[in-house]
Amino acid sequence: MYLSIQEIQSALQSGGTAMAILETYLTRIEETRNLNAFLEVFEQSARKQAEKIQIKIDNGTAGKLAGVVVGIKDNLCYKDHRVSASSLILEDFISLYTATAVQRLLDEDAIIIGRLNCDEFAMGSSNEKSAYGPVRNPINPNYVPGGSSGGSAVAVAAGLCTVALGSDTGGSVRQPASWTGLVGLKPTYGKISRYGLIAYASSFDQIGVFSHNIDDAEMLLRILEGADPNDATCSTNKRIHVRPLPSQLRFGMIKEYQELPGLDPDVKNLYDHTMEQLRSQGHEIVELSFPYLEFLVPVYYVLSTAEASSNLARFDGVHYGKRSISAVGIDDTYVNSRTEGFGEEVKRRIITGTFVLSSQQYEAYYAKGQKVRRLLLEATNALLERVDCIVTPTTPTSAFELGAIKDPIQMYLQDIYTVHANLTGNPAINIPLGKSKNGLPFGLQLMTKHFDESLLFHASRIVANGI
Repeated sequence: MYLSIQEIQSALQSGGTAMAILETYLTRIEETRNLNAFLEVFEQSARKQAEKIQIKIDNGTAGKLAGVVVGIKDNLCYKDHRVSASSLILEDFISLYTATAVQRLLDEDAIIIGRLNCDEFAMGSSNEKSAYGPVRNPINPNYVPGGSSGGSAVAVAAGLCTVALGSDTGGSVRQPASWTGLVGLKPTYGKISRYGLIAYASSFDQIGVFSHNIDDAEMLLRILEGADPNDATCSTNKRIHVRPLPSQLRFGMIKEYQELPGLDPDVKNLYDHTMEQLRSQGHEIVELSFPYLEFLVPVYYVLSTAEASSNLARFDGVHYGKRSISAVGIDDTYVNSRTEGFGEEVKRRIITGTFVLSSQQYEAYYAKGQKVRRLLLEATNALLERVDCIVTPTTPTSAFELGAIKDPIQMYLQDIYTVHANLTGNPAINIPLGKSKNGLPFGLQLMTKHFDESLLFHASRIVANGI
């Protein structure tokens, strides 16, 4: 298995070929079908890519990602390939164009190996909500990998691709990265173009990356970032906080995050130990207060479901996607197609979002939620004036067994630490921290100011070296 971009480059320098590298992954995918990470392997197009890339390698004109094998979450468009958002309503839909993020990887000669299973329309925290069955954690297949980008996490963790793209709306990259022992990056909102990403909640969604190490995550971000005329929310600034990076940092610990009743003692003890290690190395540890922890998940679900209700209205059985064969007339077409095409969790969020946007409830829920979101942003900005980086657990626990959580509210609370960065738009990253008593991993989350990914990577390396 090749577990990093550097290993791929070394193999090519030692006489290996792009095709041989690809075949290694294809064999590995076939051996791990039980994990259900891939919805489709693009064998034919991947082999054609490998052939073209090898010619470039031989000519010395290959890009930065030559021979690197990448999996993409099944909500990213790739021209002439299927994309379904793991939903029946888009079953067999073939994309007419390629997402900007995917195209930028192709431009650097990456090989796109296939589309990866996820919670339907990226709505879930365990990857049990896919229309095509749950994804299984490669460390213990009886456990979930986290969601919604569980297929992307499993593909990287199990050595089925070198790196993978996911999307992070409320923690959907960082949470599965925590539960599979990976680096998972959610950049600043607007850092990477969302053009070609099937929308769930447009003001929250951000494409992120999974890798085995921090260097690969940083390299991918530098390739993916930058302005895009097809996405008006994409920043025109590639890097904002360009400055010398200090060797000694101020790390912030949020008191309320440490006092969460559901925080696993294994997670808390290792988190506390890591912070003490940083203190012993000369870094300043600052205790912070963020008294809004209990509002994060409710505000997130009020606002994100409202946006989901609006975004998913386009899947109506008329324009494209599934059309019910039992429908008679226009009303039946809308109702039956959406009823048959959407899963229970997606329906739940559409209904919730439609409710909070209704004229009777708009001010009480949606408008108030936007005001609270602004308060959260201002409070977070104030904390980051006092410290360089906020460090929290990524998840309160390690992964749970498949089917263990039935209550939707309890499932939503799995994102309690990660939704913070989506509500405020800050960059955040998961780095592996340790394992709990069940033998499954969990991670640390670091968060910095907007567009300060350079400091985020710097701080991550300091913390990772101290673990």
